[in-house]
Amino acid sequence: MHRNGRGRGEAAVPDAAGLDVEQVLEAGEIEVEGRLVEASNLALRVWLTQGDQRLPAVYKPISGERDLWDFPDGTLAGRERATYLVARAGGWTHIPETVLRDGPLGSGSVQRWVGPLEPTDPISLVRLDPVRELESSFLPVVALELADDGPVALCHADDPRLASLAVLDAVLNNADRKGSHLIEDGDHLWAIDHGLTFHPHAKLRTILWGWAGDPFPADDLQRLARLDAALAEPDLIAALAALLTPVEVTALRNRVSRLAEEGVFPEPPQDRTPLPWPLW
Repeated sequence: MHRNGRGRGEAAVPDAAGLDVEQVLEAGEIEVEGRLVEASNLALRVWLTQGDQRLPAVYKPISGERDLWDFPDGTLAGRERATYLVARAGGWTHIPETVLRDGPLGSGSVQRWVGPLEPTDPISLVRLDPVRELESSFLPVVALELADDGPVALCHADDPRLASLAVLDAVLNNADRKGSHLIEDGDHLWAIDHGLTFHPHAKLRTILWGWAGDPFPADDLQRLARLDAALAEPDLIAALAALLTPVEVTALRNRVSRLAEEGVFPEPPQDRTPLPWPLW
């Protein structure tokens, strides 16, 4: 099953309007539909049922996480939940509702499925274009040489939804922002797969470098200020402390304060790779 694979005869995601989504995610009965074969760690599409409420979701059990040299074992699911909490506290709307709970394969993250259930074409906001045919509405990130197509540029749309997500990724210190992690749902842009976040050392690897050095949008400066204030409140700190290490929480608070003070998109690092691999 692919990320947008078909689901048991249901052609579209049920409308979540009017549902208490987090309550269904936390307490709904889980029915496993199938594995998402393109995921690097074990990820399952599931359906949650609570009374007459039914919701598709992605369940990532901790038991199915691969060991990584630079992130502590068994922590990726918690980072998915922490990402949702941080985004919600700041006012970013890119992250689907995400909880940490028990499931058929043990504890893991459960995140509301967003976008279509049917297979779709790759997102059009990120693409590879011939260097000589770049559009002004797209921002180049890096030039690449492809054996069959010659020189091309990885580029992304100059889109305010992407720009706001790039600010959030800087907050999260996201080490893995790929094109396949972006999902358009009508006018809304969702972002998924946030297991590689919150490292205390600089790890930002992203395809969204097009605004490097530019000022942050005014709305995102307000989101940073809102998040900075929320990180001084005991409730959010306690929730994050259950998911991240004390060093990571401190690094997050320092990073948010620094980004708010500097007010500009980060520049790509020169001493390490700035891009995830693969790019999609």
